Amino acid sequence: MAGVAGLWLALRRWSMPTGAVLCVCVFLWLHTIGGRYIYSFVPYEDWARALSVPSPAEVLGLERNAWDRLVHFSFGACLIYPASEGLSRHRGLSRGLATYIAVEFVLAGSAVYEVFEWLLTVFMAGPDALAYNGQQGDVWDPQKDMALAALGALLAALVLRLRRR
Repeated sequence: MAGVAGLWLALRRWSMPTGAVLCVCVFLWLHTIGGRYIYSFVPYEDWARALSVPSPAEVLGLERNAWDRLVHFSFGACLIYPASEGLSRHRGLSRGLATYIAVEFVLAGSAVYEVFEWLLTVFMAGPDALAYNGQQGDVWDPQKDMALAALGALLAALVLRLRRR
């Protein structure tokens, strides 16, 4: 709710295209679902069964709940457009430079979050840290999460570039 209120206040001062606002809302919605169920336990397999669609785990060959991976990917994919628009509209940067800085922001933000998550794991009690962290036994979880955020950012930057041509 704080994120939505902050977005509303920011939009009153700095206008953004509807698509950029929608991207932020999708990202917040995915986080809200993850927070509601705890990322490792989001029941998307049950949702697929209820909708009579193929199992995401079977289609994608997943061995773990991948909701957190979707959110990391969406961090890159959903935040490039709003960040790029904000930098170009309100800071006067060229669209190309604004998009480059937006990609760098996503890469840095993803790395900072993973370091925060690691520090939290170091200082919390074992079971509590594992419940928060959501690695689900994957020792390469931070690297995969950062790679997915980077992939989402690069794909979004490419789409922006092609759209602007």
